[in-house]
Amino acid sequence: MKQRSVGTTSRGIRCPIIRQGDDLVQIVCNSVIEASKNEGFDLHDKDVVAITESVVARSQGNYASVDAIKKDLETKFNREPFGVIFPILSRNRFAIMLKAFAMATNKIYLMLSYPSDEVGNHLISIDQVDEANINPYSDVLTLAEYRKLFGYQKHEFTGVDYVEYYSDLIKSVECDVEIIFANQAKEILKYTKNVINCDIHTRARTKKILLKSGAEKVYSLDEIMTKPVDGSGYNEKYGLLGSNKSTEDIIKLFPRNCFDFVKKVQDKLCMITNKHLEVMVYGDGAFKDPQGKIWELADPVVSPGYTDGLIGTPNELKLKYLADNDFKNLTGESLKRAIEDKIKTKDKNLIGNMASQGTTPRQLTDLIGSLCDLTSGSGDKGTPIVLVQGYFDNYTN
Repeated sequence: MKQRSVGTTSRGIRCPIIRQGDDLVQIVCNSVIEASKNEGFDLHDKDVVAITESVVARSQGNYASVDAIKKDLETKFNREPFGVIFPILSRNRFAIMLKAFAMATNKIYLMLSYPSDEVGNHLISIDQVDEANINPYSDVLTLAEYRKLFGYQKHEFTGVDYVEYYSDLIKSVECDVEIIFANQAKEILKYTKNVINCDIHTRARTKKILLKSGAEKVYSLDEIMTKPVDGSGYNEKYGLLGSNKSTEDIIKLFPRNCFDFVKKVQDKLCMITNKHLEVMVYGDGAFKDPQGKIWELADPVVSPGYTDGLIGTPNELKLKYLADNDFKNLTGESLKRAIEDKIKTKDKNLIGNMASQGTTPRQLTDLIGSLCDLTSGSGDKGTPIVLVQGYFDNYTN
């Protein structure tokens, strides 16, 4: 039997520009099958079809305007001043939300974490903090103190001074703003008992700390826009989390009902191809940029929906460990056969097995979603569908 010489492959699949109301299930299936015919590759059981969350949300028409967000917050805070704490530094991800927040009150207390936000966008470098003899875990800075110590710092990649940018944005809708810099959530309570905590992955802990410390009203981003406002989009599970800019006054929310969607795609592909493919929706990958120090994951999860075959973590043996330890005295065909036999007879759960050390202990959806995010990119590649093949193969296949 001819031995395969290629393992995992990841292909970006092009499709039409998606608009609200489009039959995305049909479009995904047609695009994958057409690509396989045009490019001369076959589809197999356990291939993974991944669709970016953006086109899922767009096909659903899951959008919200600043006016809708404003109305939701007016209901929650009755136009009283409130704190906005731990937002990420992003024109795409947060700026429009902040504009809506400012429209809902006459004063915002904006508390920024430093030296960076939650996902690694830096206001200042850690070296600057050290040189200023500041302890970011305990020291609280006013805007005047921050400017005296660090001046006007612009983001390395965007060229934006986010302190100035966020301040001007709030003032542009005739809302007053007071900015402080702190990393302890309860510091905001010295200014107001009403808070929106904007952190993503630590939101539950932050809210618990605030309520325990005397806050009166606290809402995380996943508790805003959980229901339609005047016919707007919404997300009952994630609210504003995972949203990003559509226009200057409208945001696209994270998609809804993703588990139903992926199951429909899986069933339709199976009906057409007679193959059992896995399907997932993916957003941001989960990885860190070593240059800019940015952790990519600004969405609440990598995948908001996936089929059952993508549940769990890899269960793999480390080939170099086997070669250097268990079979260090073997070479050539004998080494190959020994490793193949080891893989074929491996336990279903390798937790604690030394031969699995160094394999990646992460959820399959996080790993595959990160691969898909890197494949499709976030610009003009035009491949919002990604086909991953051979991911579940091993050395014996």
